[in-house]
Amino acid sequence: MSDATELAPAAASDGAVRKPHLYLVDGSAYIFRAYHRLPPLTNPQGTPVGAVYGYTTMLWKLAQDLDDADGPTHLAVILDKASQSFRHDLYADYKANRPPPPEDLVPQFPLIREATRAFSLPCIEEDMLEADDLIASYARAATRRGWDVTIVSSDKDLMQLVGRCADPDDGVEGGCIDMLDTMKNARIEIAEVVEKFGVPPEKLGDVLALMGDSVDNVPGVRGIGPKTAEKLINEYGDLESVLAAAPEMKKSKMRENLIEHTEMARLSRRLVQLKEDCPLPMPLDEFALDGIPKEPLANFLSTHGFTSLLKRLGAGSPSRPTDLNPAKPANAAAEAASGTRQPLPEWPAVDLDAYECVTTLDRLDAWIARAFAAHAVAIDTETSSLDSMQAELAGISLALGPNDACYIPLAHGSDDMFAEKPQQVPKAEALARLKPLLESDAVLKIGQNVKYDLTVLQRCGIEVAPVDDTMILSFDLDAGRGGGGIGQAHGMDSLSQTHLGHTTLTFKDICGTGKKQILFSAVPLDKATRYAAEDADVTWRLHRVLRQRLADEGVTRIYENVDRPLIPVIAMMERNGIKVDREHLARLSGEFAEQIASLEAEVHEMAGESFAIGSPKQLGDILFDKMGLKGGRKGKSGQFSTDQTVLEKLAGEGVPMANKVLEWRGLSKLRSTYTEALQQAINPGTGRVHTSYSLVGAQTGRLSSTDPNLQNIPIRTETGRQIREAFVAEPGNVLLAADYSQIELRLAAHMADVPPLKEAFADGEDIHARTAREMYGEVTRDTRAQAKTINFAILYGISRWGLAGRLGTDAEEAQAVIDRYFERFPGIQKYIVHTLERVRETGYSETLFGRKTHFRNINSKNPNERAGAERAAINAPIQGTSADIIKRAMVRMMPALHDAGLGHARMLLQVHDELVFELPEGDVAAASPVIERVMADAALPSVELSVPLGIEIGTGHSWGAAH
Repeated sequence: MSDATELAPAAASDGAVRKPHLYLVDGSAYIFRAYHRLPPLTNPQGTPVGAVYGYTTMLWKLAQDLDDADGPTHLAVILDKASQSFRHDLYADYKANRPPPPEDLVPQFPLIREATRAFSLPCIEEDMLEADDLIASYARAATRRGWDVTIVSSDKDLMQLVGRCADPDDGVEGGCIDMLDTMKNARIEIAEVVEKFGVPPEKLGDVLALMGDSVDNVPGVRGIGPKTAEKLINEYGDLESVLAAAPEMKKSKMRENLIEHTEMARLSRRLVQLKEDCPLPMPLDEFALDGIPKEPLANFLSTHGFTSLLKRLGAGSPSRPTDLNPAKPANAAAEAASGTRQPLPEWPAVDLDAYECVTTLDRLDAWIARAFAAHAVAIDTETSSLDSMQAELAGISLALGPNDACYIPLAHGSDDMFAEKPQQVPKAEALARLKPLLESDAVLKIGQNVKYDLTVLQRCGIEVAPVDDTMILSFDLDAGRGGGGIGQAHGMDSLSQTHLGHTTLTFKDICGTGKKQILFSAVPLDKATRYAAEDADVTWRLHRVLRQRLADEGVTRIYENVDRPLIPVIAMMERNGIKVDREHLARLSGEFAEQIASLEAEVHEMAGESFAIGSPKQLGDILFDKMGLKGGRKGKSGQFSTDQTVLEKLAGEGVPMANKVLEWRGLSKLRSTYTEALQQAINPGTGRVHTSYSLVGAQTGRLSSTDPNLQNIPIRTETGRQIREAFVAEPGNVLLAADYSQIELRLAAHMADVPPLKEAFADGEDIHARTAREMYGEVTRDTRAQAKTINFAILYGISRWGLAGRLGTDAEEAQAVIDRYFERFPGIQKYIVHTLERVRETGYSETLFGRKTHFRNINSKNPNERAGAERAAINAPIQGTSADIIKRAMVRMMPALHDAGLGHARMLLQVHDELVFELPEGDVAAASPVIERVMADAALPSVELSVPLGIEIGTGHSWGAAH
């Protein structure tokens, strides 16, 4: 919302006033989302305002989105006034499980109300009424007048209102209710409610009454979850019919619970029922939108130090310094989960019209001279593809400061040879002049996912260095703090919104989507400049915000010594790629196809008929209807589940067909994912496959691989070996695979200080055999296998139930095994206890090299969330240290090989704990000890381990043969 006066009732295209459309914002949900999303900031008066700031930006964005979408004519924000409501009179334990709000959130509640009124929006709340009831009452009052209503929320209780329209007796037409989930930017209508709960909105209250709600402490009926509730309501019609039919149902625990808890179910129905006849504190007509005056909003923003928002409003800087100050969290865990705590810089808002389109060599020279003088420049490339090995360069953007950015188009214009191309700098001359700048050691090049740009520009003859990467800075500072996908949390759009309060242009905004999407080189230069230069501008700003946090938060070591120097190494490996034998893949694909067909025939014979094995519905009907197997469960769609868990359970019960289907699925996936897809992934120019590595793809710091993913090829299966046989060396060369042996167990022995394990590794003993001897007093095939399972499982924080599943025993026996393990290796237990205590206190774990991984849910009141965070926290220091070590080895590897006169060796792949090289066959004897030494000493001098790092090396013409 560049101008806060925009949100006003729109007129129809013919000039008539539009039909009233009321938007009711569930403000209480916004508050908690804002609190958990942003850091604990304070205003100039020292009051916590992190949630207030987040709430204000969210309300601002909602207003902008609704204005852009030709949204409401009327709008109000509805809040909960107090924790008590009339429902507590019905049931004293209603919402009893809810913890009190965090201490630093309480003083923000009145400020959030002030924020709403600063937007000149109605802020509605009433004693003894919940926001949901006020929303329901206003929504129904509006529909009775023929108004459309949109409830801005994703709350399941409010979904009972979806699809409700004016009653015919009201004498009006239309007037219906839907919902808007702003988190997903999606409308919720009747179909979405049915998809989620299996029943239409008018029956949702009956489902909610049966299943209960642990968050609101609505009791429901014991043992009945969402699926059972949905099934009962669909079968019997409503709650009362279910309760009436209970005595006639076949004997079961469910029948007993329905009979025993009949009155509790009826009480639950009253608790979830929305009150639609509340007195309206403010008349509907007073919700009419008539623009948002700037002055009240500007005063509010100025008072609380929301400088960046004040500038977006266009009111200029406040008369006195009012930047947000970093809050002092109540404890370190809150601080660690909070994200950035730096004051927002005094920068002008992003101005897309301030950028220059550089179309002459004179202007290009001027920008290059200024970049040399600045000693730092943000860069970004615009290309024709996300594949850096095939992308054609369309242009380059540079930024030297806020709104001080340009775009240099190099290949814009239509492919039509007769079409007139826009004026732009000749590509060859531009690159020749940019090359000294981009290769200069005296100028830092700043990028977002800069390894992509390194490869694109290297293919143009430019070796870019040195570099900083805002994406990796964000990951090293905030791994685990953000929501969504791991990589997504550190993408530019997300970082810009989080740290700058700015929503960036998107690629689809400029180039379109689907069949209408155009290449960036076809975008008119004015639009291209706004998009491309904005990327460089935002990257420059992010770098300033993130870089200054490194030292303050103790992250300099991991960024400077591990991740930053790895960027050009990874880019080099991606360019190297690895050769793939297309004929071998095609032959293997044909063999898999034959095996798949054979398995299909066996399954059909067992079923007594032909059917589509890949169809979950048809497979479920065969297994549970025709064959009458037990354990079938239906989902919302009405079909039986046939997922991996179901089939494995059936296989364990001795159902041969389940085993065959699992084999069929596994082979089918390998064929589609590898033997077919790898053929398509071969680069036509190099004849090699070039995977893309992400340095931010795994929370613990491990690299991840995509397009294609080479890290999920089965390790110990015959089919996995056959697929690896397709990865080959060029004639005269071999592949060398160097693998850390049991590195995580070695690190556990060191970090937990476990003498028996350290002795075993020092003596070169079989660690699983040593564990079996310690645990069971003897080493047999079975005890070693169990010991191996236990060694790895306990390091991953496995529960007794999880271990029971892996060992094929009950939970009691599994707990006894865990107890015996801790008795034999007390250091492991001490390590686990100490690690969890530290993470609960600080909010993050730390590797031996200082990599921090944050765990937002480590102190969660939700047991499942907390347990998941605890398991991850136990393993993160070990797995993260392992990742750091192999990264350090990768950074040192090529210089060591060059120093040894082995410059023809190339590092191609990193897969888990393994590095794969290609080198002349005659260099293997000389290269092997160099590679082994670099990997074995990778922790030094930063960390001196008390156990040796074992490295296993194999060679062969194929990757499979090298194992």
